[in-house]
Amino acid sequence: MWGHIALFIIKYRSWLLGLIAVSTVYMAWVAKDVQMTYDFAQVVSPKDPDMVYFQQFKKTFGEDGNILVVGMQDSSVFKLKKFQQYDQLTENLVKVQGVSGVLGIPKLINIEKDTINNRFVTAPVFKQVPTSQAQLDSLMRVVNSIEFYKGQVIAPRSGATLLAITLDPTFLNSNKRGAVMDNILNLTEKFEKESGIKLHYAGLPYVRSTMTSKVSAEMKFFALLMVAVMAVILYVFFRTWSAVVVPLLVVVIVMIWCIASIVLLGFKINLLTGLIPSILVVISVPNCTYLLSRYHFDYRKSGNQILAMTRVIRKIGLITLVNNTTTAIGFFVFTFTDIAILYQFGLVATINIFVAFIISFIMIPAVFTYLPGPTDKQLEHLDSKPLVGIVHFLDFIVLRRRRTIYLTAAVLVGLAAIGISRIEAVSYMVDDLPKKSSVNEDLSFFEARFGGVMPLEFVVDTKQPKGLLKLPNLQKIDQFDKFLQAQPELSTPISMVTFLRAAKQAFYNGNPDFYKLPDNDDKNFILSYLANSQGQGKNSTSKLLKTFTDSTQQRARISVKIADIGSHKLDTLVNRRIEPAIKRIFAGTDMVVRRTGTTVIFTKGNEYVIGTLGESLMWAFGLVAVVVLLLFHSVRTIFYALIPNILTLTLTAGVMGYFGIALKPSTALIYVIALGIDGDNSIHLLAKFRQEMAIANRSVSEAITNTLSEAGTSMFYTSIVLFIGFSIYGFSEFGGTKALGVLMGASLLITNFSNLVFLPALLVTFERGGSWHTPKAALVHHYDENYHEEDDDMDQNLQRLSVERTPVKTT
Repeated sequence: MWGHIALFIIKYRSWLLGLIAVSTVYMAWVAKDVQMTYDFAQVVSPKDPDMVYFQQFKKTFGEDGNILVVGMQDSSVFKLKKFQQYDQLTENLVKVQGVSGVLGIPKLINIEKDTINNRFVTAPVFKQVPTSQAQLDSLMRVVNSIEFYKGQVIAPRSGATLLAITLDPTFLNSNKRGAVMDNILNLTEKFEKESGIKLHYAGLPYVRSTMTSKVSAEMKFFALLMVAVMAVILYVFFRTWSAVVVPLLVVVIVMIWCIASIVLLGFKINLLTGLIPSILVVISVPNCTYLLSRYHFDYRKSGNQILAMTRVIRKIGLITLVNNTTTAIGFFVFTFTDIAILYQFGLVATINIFVAFIISFIMIPAVFTYLPGPTDKQLEHLDSKPLVGIVHFLDFIVLRRRRTIYLTAAVLVGLAAIGISRIEAVSYMVDDLPKKSSVNEDLSFFEARFGGVMPLEFVVDTKQPKGLLKLPNLQKIDQFDKFLQAQPELSTPISMVTFLRAAKQAFYNGNPDFYKLPDNDDKNFILSYLANSQGQGKNSTSKLLKTFTDSTQQRARISVKIADIGSHKLDTLVNRRIEPAIKRIFAGTDMVVRRTGTTVIFTKGNEYVIGTLGESLMWAFGLVAVVVLLLFHSVRTIFYALIPNILTLTLTAGVMGYFGIALKPSTALIYVIALGIDGDNSIHLLAKFRQEMAIANRSVSEAITNTLSEAGTSMFYTSIVLFIGFSIYGFSEFGGTKALGVLMGASLLITNFSNLVFLPALLVTFERGGSWHTPKAALVHHYDENYHEEDDDMDQNLQRLSVERTPVKTT
């Protein structure tokens, strides 16, 4: 079959190149509409009970992650001139399209008692901009007397203050987010410059915006860097510009198709899909180098370009397709999950791996049969002395030092076991950003002064309508609220009881001593005031109450902010401290407390993704086994293919432990990808070994020598390309991307030992004195038949080609 494919490509190369050109122009037109995602990755199944509950929570109480926080710690802000500038900043922020609310000292409201109508009303503390320092100081005394804002807007101990900017969710999750964030930051930076007050930023909108910008920048940077590095590698290998320009043209076309496919599939670029274009550069170039090195090898034998190229396609077409299939398997298994970000990553990568295979197998033969044949100097790389020396060394230790190989493998596995024991499964909300980034530095500012900014929510269900109006229920919620407030990792909670405390303080004319839950003596008066406050327009308290309770007054929301303490400490805090406290406080009641919020979903997502990736790894092993079984029809060969890869993954995990790389979603997926890429080498070597053993009277040792001489060379070339390519990710600012570079680089180095040393040693040990028989139904027989087809037969087939070339020379 591959002989016919080779003849078809050569005969219709002009038409095929034209088709690729036209299709690429269309894909480039489609790719211009690609968009970045503006939401955090959805890594928990939408059917998961916690996710379902979180969605219900947002419908009832509103978003929990749509607040941008701007903080400062500078007493000069309370000087008249700078405070006026601060007030002007808040006025300007309110006018920004996409901002639905601003809460800061100049915009604080106070609850006041309306004794005429027996109700509460809200009024701004700063009804107008202060015009004198004495007026400002007087109003600040009022602010400091309102206990409700302590720990929320003002940090009592440090004197730091914050500005909370609420963003409209319709802008937050759209491509308008960038403009909204830019407008806000332009205003705050202007204030910072004019006032000289240092500002700090936090909140999920800011983190998301920062990550989106960095993903976009890194996507472009790594794509260009990959192309540049691959160009250098290709020139070093082949010493001819045609061998650089044409593969890079293939790479550019594949990248265009990749970005267009994201648009056509209805996806957006996120932290994972943003990596695919540069990953495809790494995967596409080995296809090209493999074709070109084999083309040069056969051209030196035949002296004829068309004959050499048709032999290349015929001989390595099937095995290269199988290699690309096993690579694709490492990505395809992600489509079995119901996690959107992994599904999209797997589907886009899988499709474009095969696109890269098809384009390279059309363009390389088509273009290079038009170009002049390689010169003797350009063929010198085939006799590279260092490479020949490496191959001879590998042959020596495989045939003469197998015990040393097995002992070395055993020692490495033992050392890897120690490294694996050091691996921790821990992740942080801003894990992928650099430790010294402005985001992390600002986050530390808020954690030290306000307890954190990451949202953590609790919902208390009294199990009966208007249950929140019963004093015993409120006392239980108040007790739980005070417990949360005592936890150093949490900010001051805000809930219905904090609002009732504020209402009591207002009822007693703002006396801070009365900032506490109403008791039996004043409960009825305060609740009647609150009831009269409902539906009284913009001066009512109903809007405030709505964010704390549901419409039936059965469920209450307790909202706190938490420091980014990591999944380990978060699990300890929630399950060993908060959950026991909930059981103790609410014991003997029908009330149920449930935790939710973005932070809870994030933690659940880590557990979910790591578990899902474990399943994906098993699927990957299973699919690779199926490919091997189809190729060889031999169960024994499956073990030959998988054992070296198990060794590679084990040693890579050891490296992960020694480098202190934590197990988290962004690092766990590396093992599935590595299995797909490293599995290529095993299948490649086994197929070549099978072909060598098919030659009559050839011994195992002779087959191994020839296999290492031919397949080993191309495998070594490929490993160098892949190693250098993936190592580039080590320069990323994202922790997960950097880990991808380190671990994939380690995996590709280790796979040389596993597949060029350990696997051949296994074959010599267990196939010694035997013969390698494979059923005729096995796909590998097509590989053998293609490889041993007589050149004269191919010469006769070439007579059917209508090409303007010099008559074919036979060898």
